[in-house]
Amino acid sequence: MKRNETLMGALAAGLITIGFPGHVVKAQGAPRQVEVTAKRFAYAPGEITLKKGQPVVLIIKSEDVAHGLRFRELNLNAKVDKGGSAQLSFIPDKTGDFVGHCSVFCGSGHGAMSLTLHVVE
Repeated sequence: MKRNETLMGALAAGLITIGFPGHVVKAQGAPRQVEVTAKRFAYAPGEITLKKGQPVVLIIKSEDVAHGLRFRELNLNAKVDKGGSAQLSFIPDKTGDFVGHCSVFCGSGHGAMSLTLHVVE
């Protein structure tokens, strides 16, 4: 009789464990890294397509003078020293097209320097 009770207890514990696994931990992959080069009033690439909810790191490198990259709608801003690099890490949380501009005056073509992010589902 005691053996049957022990066996039933172990069976019930196993069913509870299978049916109620507690919290589920989802492994989040490494962020997507995209290299962006800034020089002579342009970013290369000039357009990047990202997935909503996918972590991303923009690695911005300057090949000439100091530059910046600012996306007002995404509340992102980075400054890059002359010949240096900077990173913008974020998770896009809304879809749409977002245009970033150089946030550091870099010369006569500064106003035309832009990068477009296309965030899709």
